[in-house]
Amino acid sequence: MKKIILATSIILQTTFLFAQDAPKGISVASIAPTFKATDQNGKTVNSKTLLKKGPIVIVFYRGQWCPYCNKQLKQLEDSIKFITSKNATVIAITPEKPENVLKTIKKTNASFPILFDNALKISKAYDVNFAVDTKTIEKYKGYGINFEDANGSNGANLPVPAVYIIGQDGKVAFKYFDKNYAKRISVAEIISHL
Repeated sequence: MKKIILATSIILQTTFLFAQDAPKGISVASIAPTFKATDQNGKTVNSKTLLKKGPIVIVFYRGQWCPYCNKQLKQLEDSIKFITSKNATVIAITPEKPENVLKTIKKTNASFPILFDNALKISKAYDVNFAVDTKTIEKYKGYGINFEDANGSNGANLPVPAVYIIGQDGKVAFKYFDKNYAKRISVAEIISHL
């Protein structure tokens, strides 16, 4: 009986510790972390500067190897005029190295800024980053995806594919956060929150 209680206690503690480490994303109405990063054209993108023009739609994506990410970014590009007509700017953020960002652009024709999240500063600030477990790393290697090659010094880390809308007041106006990487928010819903 003591062994069962001890085993149950260990399982619950482990589950609790894992739950504490799992990303949850920053909350609606909280002050959005500001950031500066370099886009695919070598330009510095400053979130504070962009907010002076209008809201920002921030899209965290996993990488050019992810078909769900490519589909989402392509849909955003196809509807970009509807987003910019609301004075909003779309920014995509990835842990992938800059040369892989260029592959994303070739696959999606994205014209909006795509930022390499160097040292995962932005994804950690938005609490969307997680370390990929060993089993998943090995599984993805079987598909020809090596996180060390794709992400460089960012290693085997990915963001939850989240979308945030930051209002001109610097606060999170909308959050879409689903740990199931296959589920994505529609462009129409994003536009409805601008």
